[in-house]
Amino acid sequence: MKILYVGDIMGEPGIEVVESVLPGLLKDQQIDLVIAQAENVSEGRGITVEDYRRLQKAGVNFFTGGNWSLHQKEIWPLLENADEPIVRPANYPAGTPGLGYKYLNDVLVISLLGKVVGKDADKPVDNPLQCIDQILDGLDKKPDAIVVNFHGDFSSEKVIIGHYLDGRVTAVIGDHWHVPTADARLLPKSTAHITDVGMCGALNASLGITLESVLPRWRDGRVTRNELETSGPRQFNAVLIESGQAGLADSITQIQRNF
Repeated sequence: MKILYVGDIMGEPGIEVVESVLPGLLKDQQIDLVIAQAENVSEGRGITVEDYRRLQKAGVNFFTGGNWSLHQKEIWPLLENADEPIVRPANYPAGTPGLGYKYLNDVLVISLLGKVVGKDADKPVDNPLQCIDQILDGLDKKPDAIVVNFHGDFSSEKVIIGHYLDGRVTAVIGDHWHVPTADARLLPKSTAHITDVGMCGALNASLGITLESVLPRWRDGRVTRNELETSGPRQFNAVLIESGQAGLADSITQIQRNF
């Protein structure tokens, strides 16, 4: 099975990048399943139902979550619906709207939030390692593939969970930085791993945000509002995972395109 994981889709530029690149990849690579990080889709904060359907039309089959997953309340009913292929982090506290893991056919997709995620560092989340143990230990049978998305800031935490799940899941894909790392590889027990897959959207920007809107924050200490960069060159970042026997991975390949 070929599984494509697409990095954070950042605003309208990110949607346009996916619409431009994904159809060709699907044809050229004969991809079976496309999973995309969706917590920054709509103006950088969450995802609306309209954008969700638009990306489905472009070829995305499943949507993972992060710290902005619950921002658009109109998406909550879809997060609650086991038949809608979109999740929020599974280690949010009990009572949080939505589901943190779902199946698509016989593939299980799970999102987890790191213990430290930027300005949300003080918000309570359950221990991600304990949470994933509970999910995996509770499975009636092992799916054909298990893809774990880990949305967090600390590289050490992303590396630790990769090794912690090595041999137990097909892939552990880190995101949230919007900057791709150069460490895509198979871990010793054949779980595919990357610390951060990167983003889709504007290239000459600060993680998809205009430089003009963030430079005064760093230089002068001013409080500024993030503004999405909508002009200039674009980037597409993803990883292609080929799964094999016993639900583990045969390979992981980074796909990076600037245009």
